[in-house]
Amino acid sequence: MKNSTPPGFSDMLSFPLIDALLGRRSRRFFAGAEIPDGVFAYTSAREALPLSEFEKMLVLSACAGNTSWHHMIFRAKRYAPHLSNYAGAAGGRVFPSAAGFHTSQTFFTDDDGVYLVDMRDAAAFAERTEDGALDPEAFVASTRQHVRRIQEGRLKIPSEVPFTEAHNTWVFNKPSTLLVIPVGDLSQHVLLAICYMLQNGLVLYDDVNRRSIPGLSRFADIVDIDNVWPITFVEQWSLSELTVELATSCYAGALMLQAMGLGGWMFNGVDPFAMLGCSGDPAVPGLGFRFDSDDRWPYPNPTGLEGVMEVFCPPHHPDMRAAVEALCERKFGPGGPFHPDTPGPWKDSRKVRSAATVHDERFRQCVALQAQYLFDTFGKFPATVPAMFLIMYLQAHHLDLDFYDTFFKPGSYLKTHANHMQRWHMPESD
Repeated sequence: MKNSTPPGFSDMLSFPLIDALLGRRSRRFFAGAEIPDGVFAYTSAREALPLSEFEKMLVLSACAGNTSWHHMIFRAKRYAPHLSNYAGAAGGRVFPSAAGFHTSQTFFTDDDGVYLVDMRDAAAFAERTEDGALDPEAFVASTRQHVRRIQEGRLKIPSEVPFTEAHNTWVFNKPSTLLVIPVGDLSQHVLLAICYMLQNGLVLYDDVNRRSIPGLSRFADIVDIDNVWPITFVEQWSLSELTVELATSCYAGALMLQAMGLGGWMFNGVDPFAMLGCSGDPAVPGLGFRFDSDDRWPYPNPTGLEGVMEVFCPPHHPDMRAAVEALCERKFGPGGPFHPDTPGPWKDSRKVRSAATVHDERFRQCVALQAQYLFDTFGKFPATVPAMFLIMYLQAHHLDLDFYDTFFKPGSYLKTHANHMQRWHMPESD
């Protein structure tokens, strides 16, 4: 009887991390590709080959997979002995997230459709063994269980300028390739940042209009209203934090490509607004997110896809107070990181999760006041950055080794690439 997994899977499990780090390169030329002119002009003689279902799930697991429970942040002097209550999710993922906010989701497309890996609020798929290990096959299976299709057929965004930068038009989103698209909810990230600030004795200041937020004096009993951070700083800081979350997701996937012997690369050379659905061209729907426009904004503002991924602000919530309540439900409700019944990695998980302070009514009012001010003043939330954000992509494909043998010295690809077809796609004898 044949094994359920190809022999390349065992090779992957023993592939050294140092080889993945030193061997990581952007390897763009895939089987079936063509560069029509220039010093690298070449037409592939190999037939385009999509990733197998198992290969695809391995790459997606590396970019988006659940890795059991995360450990949270233990202590902050300001409100000790209470547990820090910053996190948005109880489950850990393959990439880090600032203060455990975890506001991103992962989309992908291949020849069959456009999909979401709905992993943001997933519980741990398994408990770790005594030596800290998780079963790799169960890890991949858990990713597969969280995949849902949202569109038929490959993502509709042309591989041409202005949607794709000129240097990617020959390679981006072509038939047989897998494109991974992490998307961050920057509205939720900024809302969590305002909670974090208030927890640590800070409030917002409108540095754009050079004024304090009206009404904050009502909360002088719970926060020093003169201890402020400017709106633009907080939103740019949040944007930077979320960028790291999205980029490390792709980087983890890029390391997996080396271990599996797949080609591909991480990049940002695609119009992010067109990708989300803000092109304004019905023939280029991208991910199909709703968006709004306003003369006050330099760009359209994408706010989400109903029932798939929605921002924590209007129009997907009636107002910012409702968004704050939804955020608190995510944090403190069933399955959340600070609900006593949510399991965890500790010997007494109920005691740990119950040690965090639940945001009380006054706290929620103060957060909502600041958030609503931004929405009312600037017409959107956040005020100066998009509500939904993406920057980095990972594309995976099968390499055309002949191209590299034609133009490069030996060593342009790894042994895993040289042996990939034999180890992952050749049928075994009975």
